[in-house]
Amino acid sequence: MADAAAHETQLLKEIIIDYTPEACSHCATSNTVSLTYDHRGGSRWRTASRFLFGTFSARIRCPGGDTSGLNFNLYLSSLEGDKSQDEIDFEFLGKDRSVVQTNVFVEGAGNRERIHQLGFDASDEFHVYELAWGSQAIEWRVDGKVVRREEAKEGQGFPQKPMFLYASIWNASGIDEGRWCGNYCGTHEPYVCVYKDIRVPIQANPCS
Repeated sequence: MADAAAHETQLLKEIIIDYTPEACSHCATSNTVSLTYDHRGGSRWRTASRFLFGTFSARIRCPGGDTSGLNFNLYLSSLEGDKSQDEIDFEFLGKDRSVVQTNVFVEGAGNRERIHQLGFDASDEFHVYELAWGSQAIEWRVDGKVVRREEAKEGQGFPQKPMFLYASIWNASGIDEGRWCGNYCGTHEPYVCVYKDIRVPIQANPCS
């Protein structure tokens, strides 16, 4: 993991809000972003530039209460919604906040999901989630512990496209008839996912 681990990081100062800006608040001074899901729907933010390799992290406190049906996340993608995107995911499944799902997509092909037991409720307090992406390996880390490592293998796709860092909160009830994240009931609206100390690689020329 030397090439990714060697990258210095810096606090993220600028974000782009893709939709529902009134449901996303950003304080550059405290390096905090809050995403809210309520009657307005959810919201998504991303970095202003793409990055090619490096280490990305945030301290995240997931929303509490009955979050069934919701998905909240931190992930890298070459372009959200593009059918040939590369992507590396941390996804929280609202039906069970004691687990996190990781996944990786190459040229739009995923199906490499894994579920990891966290040993805590992700809404109780802030925990550090880190994506360390190098040219030869990816590591997913929680509070400094590697929960998954994927190495580049001959004949198997590996993410190589410059990627934005994204985060969103959305209603995923319609995915697999609610079996993925559960079915949304909204008993405890509003639901707020908070991201602090968001860090991205220091790169002289980040990709546009």
